[in-house]
Amino acid sequence: MREKKLFGLNKNITVAGLVSFFMDVSSEMIYPLVPLFLANILGVNKSVIGLIEGIAESTASLLKVFSGWYSDRIGSRKWLMVAGYGISALSRPIVALAAVWQQVLAFRFVDRLGKGIRTAPRDAIIAESADTSSLGKAFGFHRSMDTMGAVVGPALAFGLLAWFANDYRLVFWLSLIPAAIAVLLIIFFITETARRKPSSAARPKLTLKHFDWRFKFFVAITTLFAIGNSSDVFLILRAENVGVPPAMIPLLYLVFTLVYSLSAMPAGIAADRFGRKRLILLGFVLFAAVYFGFAALASSVSVWFLFGFYGLFMGMTEGVQKAFLATIIPEEFKATAFGIYNMCIGLALLPASFIAGVLWDKISPSAPFFFGGCTALASAVLFLLFSTTVQKQRTGV
Repeated sequence: MREKKLFGLNKNITVAGLVSFFMDVSSEMIYPLVPLFLANILGVNKSVIGLIEGIAESTASLLKVFSGWYSDRIGSRKWLMVAGYGISALSRPIVALAAVWQQVLAFRFVDRLGKGIRTAPRDAIIAESADTSSLGKAFGFHRSMDTMGAVVGPALAFGLLAWFANDYRLVFWLSLIPAAIAVLLIIFFITETARRKPSSAARPKLTLKHFDWRFKFFVAITTLFAIGNSSDVFLILRAENVGVPPAMIPLLYLVFTLVYSLSAMPAGIAADRFGRKRLILLGFVLFAAVYFGFAALASSVSVWFLFGFYGLFMGMTEGVQKAFLATIIPEEFKATAFGIYNMCIGLALLPASFIAGVLWDKISPSAPFFFGGCTALASAVLFLLFSTTVQKQRTGV
């Protein structure tokens, strides 16, 4: 039996959106400040910053596939979400007390560890709570709420930094409050979707044999793209590099997240109506244009527009890719599939961020963005080939 709908959306989808809103308020109070904290307070170079981001994202991403598989195996989503969001909340004191970069690495790792545990079960519960015809809308709403939290977070950080004379550590401590609210929302308001626990013989095994070539090819394309899509800290560092004052960085990041938030749900609805593959392809091309723009950046004025277009890219693709993925995976392996997808993208962040750091230090601040633009164009070509092949198979050509 379907859950009661609120504002045209299933209750689980609505609450999952609110959970992500509050957790992102917490995360984005911290995230835009971390590279500045590392570079300006702890004196860390760009290669180490890239290494920190790569290790944190990639190592924790290994858990995404195991969490998804385990969720399918036990037939449950909710309490893995509680564990994942709870672990991320508990990571905040680590960065608030950090005196050396290794402690910041520990914070990023624990925070991403929580994300690795919660992501696949959360995506699966959204997919299971939505009608097939409105998957884009459901994931678009989630991304919109998630990113609206990323609008509020930097705004709070900006206000707190201005009021408390750039006290980074106080901002890190206060980020605990919205994180705790997110965990409480899951405990009291998420309802486990009715699913029969698999018998011992029917429990899914962790293998790719459950998935056809479409899933494997799509994951390969998005992984290639992710190798050029280094951590957003490099966008922040590039902005500072061309003259944006550190105190304005949270507002610059707010522009990105505001555009992202406002475009995510309309993009999901458009994808449901006009085709998810079209939106994904257009997103790859837009990303390439934005990254080439960051490579050629010469003034602090242009960076505001580029951050806005980067937000549009995220709104067009993040939720839409997951909505498309939900249509090419077996019903009984949804969390496993989302886990594999998220793991591959997360693992690609280790080489992506490390390569970006090395290119920045050894060649120029423009080099990481030329590299990312080229991998995006390659991904667009491969995705066009993928879409054409799928269409031919459907029409029997």
